[in-house]
Amino acid sequence: MRHPTYPLTDQPAPASIIAWQPSGPVTRHRFLTDVAHLASLLPPGGHVLNICQSRYHFLVGFAAAIVSSRISLLPSTLTPDTIRRLKADTPDLFCLHDGNLDDIDLPGFAYPDAPPAPEHDLPVPEIPSERIVAHVFTSGSTGTALTHRKTWGGLVINALAEAERLGARGHALVGTVPPQHMYGFESTVLISLHGGAAAWAGRPFYPADIADALAAVPAPRALITTPFHLRTLLDAEQALPSVDFLLSATAPLSEELAARAESICAAPLLEIYGSTETGQIASRRSTATRTWELLGEVRLRATDSGHVAEGGHVEGIVPINDVIEEVDARHFLLHGRNADLVNIAGKRTSLAFLNQQLLAVPGVQDGVFFMPEAEPDDHATRLCACVVAPGHTRQSLLQALRGRVDAAFLPRPLVFVERLPRNEASKLPRASLLALLPPAGKAAE
Repeated sequence: MRHPTYPLTDQPAPASIIAWQPSGPVTRHRFLTDVAHLASLLPPGGHVLNICQSRYHFLVGFAAAIVSSRISLLPSTLTPDTIRRLKADTPDLFCLHDGNLDDIDLPGFAYPDAPPAPEHDLPVPEIPSERIVAHVFTSGSTGTALTHRKTWGGLVINALAEAERLGARGHALVGTVPPQHMYGFESTVLISLHGGAAAWAGRPFYPADIADALAAVPAPRALITTPFHLRTLLDAEQALPSVDFLLSATAPLSEELAARAESICAAPLLEIYGSTETGQIASRRSTATRTWELLGEVRLRATDSGHVAEGGHVEGIVPINDVIEEVDARHFLLHGRNADLVNIAGKRTSLAFLNQQLLAVPGVQDGVFFMPEAEPDDHATRLCACVVAPGHTRQSLLQALRGRVDAAFLPRPLVFVERLPRNEASKLPRASLLALLPPAGKAAE
């Protein structure tokens, strides 16, 4: 049940730690001072595009927007077309940044220097539960960005449900995902405001940087990451400080990678399931069970066209774009995204399964299966794959795949690249993958 208002943060005391920077811990007192200072300086405009690279700067910017009754926009990409669309929909939009505005065609406002902290304790602002504080965006089947409005109460309940499930209270969180991405937003930013955790300000990418970031925060600590970042980290055989748990999302995680991560890190690995539309709604420990358990008061309900999520922090009744098998009222099995299911020559599989088989081939550093553009009705559909596998030839890799997948699903073409075009959240935009394919009629070796 939602309350009429929720505080900006549930960190209990002025000295409570809400974040970690290279200079040391950030207390609630310091945070509230920075929020009030930034809120007093923000330019006119009711909508903010927050592209701050420092996770702490992003956190302050998000909070300052809330207390000044502004809405934060969190698009999935920052392409010129996206910016043009945002400007058309929200003409008063400006961009908050901390040093690099890139080529974003918006009025910019640079994150300011920190003011002196007052001696007296600052009160924690109370925010109306039903106030819309963020617009998050996802791409629909047509590629058009869809807007999803998030209320303050929904985001708070989301964070509290995740924090309880993870046992995250009191933990320092190192995230490899950007705070602007829904997963990074929920699991590093919101959980620091409500959930008693404290996020590391940086966003390490390379294995050595991840190790340094973990070493810079005290135990208990956790790593918030993705399957791609996790695999890269483990393959580097980088020595790591101890962690209390690992969290993964954004893509299916293979049992092999989960078991390997738990063995090397000597810590449990948990997966989060959700979407931009619903927020995160379930979790599981991948090495212990295939079954997902719903978070908080979220419920699933079967309809004629599939399942919907409702209750808890879910805003309204939201369709689930995945094939779900209910186990009981709180648990379900996930059989893959509707869009991922593949039917070729009467044989069925999923792109998630094929990707796991590809990545399990020795010598494959990264890779992905995907569907090509629609073929004419008189052409047989063939899958495509792009792969980073410098020790393989096309013939050797296809031979390895024949032992793992049905011949109907072998990729044509199979494209070798130096790296895949992953975005900051380690996802692979379809348009970027299609651009890697050879021209029609030319074979890919």
